[in-house]
Parts: sequence; C-alpha cells; structure tokens
Amino acid sequence: MVIGVKVLLSIFVCKLITKICKIFGKNGTVFPGGIVYDYIDKDILTKLKYPKYVIAVTGSAGKGSTTELIAHILRQSGLSVIYNESGSNGILGAMTLILNNCNWRGKFKYDVLLLECDERHTKEIFAGKQLTHMVILNITRDQPCRHGNANVVFKDIKSAINKSTTLILDADDPKVNVLKFEFKNSITYGLAKTKDSYVKPMLNAIDYQYCPFCHKKLSYNYYHYNHVGNYECRYCNFKRGKVDYEGKNLDLIKEELTINNDRVSIHDNALYAAYSTLAAYALCATIGIDKKIISKAIANHKVQPKSKDVYKIGKRTFYVLSSKNENASSYYHSLKLISNDENIKNVVIGFEKVSRRYPFNDLSWLYDIEFEMLNDEKIDKIYLFGKFKYNIATRLEYAKVDMNKIIMLDDINEMINNILNTSDGDVFLLDNFSLLKNTVESYLEMRKDD
Repeated sequence: MVIGVKVLLSIFVCKLITKICKIFGKNGTVFPGGIVYDYIDKDILTKLKYPKYVIAVTGSAGKGSTTELIAHILRQSGLSVIYNESGSNGILGAMTLILNNCNWRGKFKYDVLLLECDERHTKEIFAGKQLTHMVILNITRDQPCRHGNANVVFKDIKSAINKSTTLILDADDPKVNVLKFEFKNSITYGLAKTKDSYVKPMLNAIDYQYCPFCHKKLSYNYYHYNHVGNYECRYCNFKRGKVDYEGKNLDLIKEELTINNDRVSIHDNALYAAYSTLAAYALCATIGIDKKIISKAIANHKVQPKSKDVYKIGKRTFYVLSSKNENASSYYHSLKLISNDENIKNVVIGFEKVSRRYPFNDLSWLYDIEFEMLNDEKIDKIYLFGKFKYNIATRLEYAKVDMNKIIMLDDINEMINNILNTSDGDVFLLDNFSLLKNTVESYLEMRKDD
C-alpha cells in the first residue's frame, strides 16, 4: 500500500494537536479533526484502510447508550473496539477519533470501528461507502430549528447507506421500517405489546401517521410512544409485521425482557433501555457473536446509564434524568419513568437555554410533550426554574396540572434547600445540558465536610 502525503500529514497533525490539547487540559475530541478538515483534506476519511466491521449507530434518541452497550458486548466477545466515548458524533469528532487510531500507513488499528453518528452527519462521515453495518434507532421530530422535520433527517440517513451495508432497523418506527422494503440487507427488531402500551395517544402530535406508499392513514394496534408501535396500512401491504428480533415480556421492575426466547437483562427500568438492548442484541447477533456471550455481556454491563444519575442527600433520593430539549420522545421516557414510580415524589423542570447549537428560542416543542402524565396524585410539588419557567407553567396549565403544586424558582442554587425544606418524597429532575446534575453535585461537594 502506497501511503499518500496527505494521509501521513493528516494523521501526524491530528495526533500532535490532540496531545497538545491534553497538555492544556482540553478534551481535544473535535478541534484536531477540524484542523485537518479545514486545512489539509476534508475527504481524508475516504483514503484510509478500514477494518472488517465499520458500524454506525444513528437516530433521534438513544444513540449514546446503544453504542456503549454494543461496544461492551463486542469487547466481551474478544474483539478490539474503538468508539466515540466522548459523545462527539459529528464529522469533526469522527475524523479526530479515526485518525488518532490509525497507524502511520493509514490503517485502522482495531477490529471494529463503532461510531455514534449525528443523524445529519452520517452521510459526511461515511462518504467513502466504507460502512458495513448501520443501526437506525428511531426518527422523530427533533431540534426543529436545525432539522425542520423528520423527512429531512430520514433523507440524510438514507443517503449514507450503500448496497453492501447491513441495516439493523427498529421496525416499530414506520419511518425507519420503510428501509426494509428498499434495502435487501435489512434485519429488524421490535418490542411486543407491554403493560404500558396504549391504544389512543394523549396528544395529536404524532410524527408519522400516513403510509409511505399509498399515503392513507395508518392504523395502530398499540403505541409504545409517539408514532412507535404496531401499525399497518389497511389499503396496501405496508405494516410493522414480524421482526427478526422481538422483545417480549418486558419487566421494568426486574429490568429484563425476552428476545427470541432468550431472557436478557436491560440496564435501566425505562422503555428506552429495552430498545437499546434490542438494537445491541440484534446487531451483535447479526455479525455472528454467540447469543450466550451477548446475554452474559448485557447482564454484566453495570455502567451507570447516561440518561439517569442517582444521588442521596440525607434520606432523600435525587434522580437526574437527561431529557433532550426539542425532542418530545426523550421527555416521554423521563415522564414515563416518573409516572411509574408509585411513591410520593417531586418533579423539577427548567433550562436556561433551548439549544447550544443556535440562538433561537423556539418553544413549540413543549406542546408535543405529554406533560399530561404529571396529573399524578403522588406528585407532591413541581418546581420550575430558569428563564423559560413561565412558558413551562403555561404548558402545564394547558395539561390541567394542579397549579397549586407549582413552585417558581429564580435561582437554581437555592433549589435543593427549598426542596428539602418544603416537600416530601424523592425528587426527579428533568435535566438539560447537565445543568441540574452539576447543581446537585455542587451541593454535595459543599456539604461533604458537614
């Protein structure tokens, strides 16, 4: 293999700048790739030598936890794996990771390249058609100021697929399931009806209601959330149908489900964890990992879920739930976890910024979130904070939440003391950008010497 000057220069510059970033206490997960992209060769990823398995995980929500679980299973099976643990999932983050893990001849040094991919950047990262497997989790309304609508996201993801790519598809999502009719190398997974499935949605904010082929309205046997569930078109052959890997008998209390007669653990007591486990199981089984190894690896995966952090303050438990702004599905999983808790509890909602990507303060997405689930007699108080607290309060009023339960906060630094002194029960904090997580950790740090 004859190495090109740009390949050698790109690898050298990326590794050098990454080391400099580390010296100065910076993560260096994006900036080095940005230098290569802007000043050396923006197409450098098409000129490298890739391993047997090049896997992308994409979709509107759940990419990080699914990617982490896949990496764990593959490593337990004996494969060497590199993935973007930092969560930098755009083209510059991918470029930094890949170049830093190539040898000087431009050959990737591990058995598996596994990437959590921003759904709009996947086509840029894999412009060279080197992608062997793609896991597509879901496509929902997400970041409307950036994406516009789900069709835009779908087209970008589709453009990254080539004929040799094996797709692992969430068939419960009709937008994703369309791809199995267009690409022969498709493996599907889905979740059977659970005790939390419902027949009629709370809101009319369903992202995908019409058949992609005849454009008539889809009929649903049940929903899991949003437009994800079991559906069929009564006018043509489009339907969810049978899947290759089906999750049944979901038990969120015991944190387990059955996948094709194999009883498997899940890493959290939330619906998103079942979907992450299904996707990871389907991908690993598809590439030939023994199912006993997969099940054992899932069972010993004890990493704290990224979507939930647990803290103890005195006798009170604080659950910090990562709930992605501008994404109703992400909020649904958090609200469902709260509603499933049968004890006395409190809820904290608020944010200082809608997005870190752009300055627009669009709040239309608040009306896509099923805040009606907060009509729960077990909720003692609901605390609202941040510059948008009155907007959130208005949305809760439309949801017919008891306004006497609501407490407005101007300063989140006073929030925990207020909660400890005026409420009963555990506390669920719907977090964005780690704001509430950092607040709780700062409080614990302040009190550690008491």
